Amino acid sequence: MAVKIRLKRMGKIRAPYYRIVIADSRKKRDGRVIEEIGKYHPTEEPSFIEVESERAQYWLGVGAQPSPQVEAILKLTGDWGIFKGDKDAKSTVKVKEAKPEFQADEKKKPVLKPKVEKAEPKAEEAPAAEAVEAPVADETPAADADKA
Repeated sequence: MAVKIRLKRMGKIRAPYYRIVIADSRKKRDGRVIEEIGKYHPTEEPSFIEVESERAQYWLGVGAQPSPQVEAILKLTGDWGIFKGDKDAKSTVKVKEAKPEFQADEKKKPVLKPKVEKAEPKAEEAPAAEAVEAPVADETPAADADKA
């Protein structure tokens, strides 16, 4: 069985993203796969590339042939160099910078108005009502005990 490491296309029209998969070479491009070992999103800036290095090394070691596109991705992640025997192979994948946290402009007035606490008078009445109900609840079980 000829095993290939190739890209499985997913996503909408004109918005592709790919999974890096291990598949039998006789299967369709998006058909049944043996294992998924990574992701590739070419439309993001910079492109998102994620590869499970350990699994890629295993499949390359047992003879799986990468497609030209996957070979280029493996060279970027450093997995191809490690497979070929280069111990100094490093990943050259660019990582997207994290967005800075939102900071509200202090000069502008806030959109949300502060809440006015009107619930306190109702809160004072509620404990008094519970205190009245509590003795009634205590008498009821005692009455049930007398009947038994």
